[in-house]
Amino acid sequence: MPSSRCRKSGRKGNAKENPRMAVNSASQSAARFRRQSTAGPIASVFTGRDPYNPHVSPLRETTVGVIGAGVMAEAIIAGLLERQLVAPSAVVASHPRADRRTFLQETHRVSVTDDNLEAARRADVVVLGIKPQVMRRVLAEIAPALTADKLVISIIAGASSETLRRALSHESLVRVMPNTPAQIGAGMTIWFATPECTPRQRDQARALLQALGRELQVEDERFVAMATAVSGTGPTYVFLVMEALIDSAVHLGFPRHLAHDLVLETLRGSVAFAERSGKHPAQLRDMVTSPGGTSAAALHEL
Repeated sequence: MPSSRCRKSGRKGNAKENPRMAVNSASQSAARFRRQSTAGPIASVFTGRDPYNPHVSPLRETTVGVIGAGVMAEAIIAGLLERQLVAPSAVVASHPRADRRTFLQETHRVSVTDDNLEAARRADVVVLGIKPQVMRRVLAEIAPALTADKLVISIIAGASSETLRRALSHESLVRVMPNTPAQIGAGMTIWFATPECTPRQRDQARALLQALGRELQVEDERFVAMATAVSGTGPTYVFLVMEALIDSAVHLGFPRHLAHDLVLETLRGSVAFAERSGKHPAQLRDMVTSPGGTSAAALHEL
């Protein structure tokens, strides 16, 4: 977990007044986090490399079409623009709601449309960010625009490459499983490319997905489905543990805003320590569990 993207931003007062710290919307919160962050460009945070030079990027002279520009798809747009992989003029986003299109246009300066077919026709790389319940209808709409040289990248949950292949009559497909932290560029994304994808298309997919954080390509699509229960929903488990620790600290007598910071810094430091040590989690646990100590007592209760 890169510490540079997780610095404090003076939240204590708000947290004390409202423990739940309600936010306007997921997309607005992610955009605000990006604007306030003092960290460097996303690429250097997640890959240890300098940001892509747009003149040598695999996405150079590429138009990206985003079909169904929801929260996760917007994270892709924001990451691409922040890393200067593409210019705003090289992104076209489709969404059925006028207010959402206005938000995307004003926030990211990209082209917007309510016509999925138009977005697909204008794009070299098509990103599918639609909901599963509208998948068949939308795929039927855009299929006529998918010439053989186009790359289709899907973040549709549960949609296999074979399902996409049949619905689109298209071969160059990438199936992706991102996770929630991708909304702030700190995600762990696993992806699979069909054999028909060219080396250049794989490089394009990799560059695009690195805009969400770290990425891992697998040669067996089953790993993408399995990742749903690990990296995909993993943040849910972490948030539950986080909530439980905060509530326990409040039960002990800590003000909630202090409990919040105490727990977040503990989790952040523990992940950083685990990364740097290279040790198995069981070894790390044993290192801090003294015989008869407080850690041993707590583990016994758990």
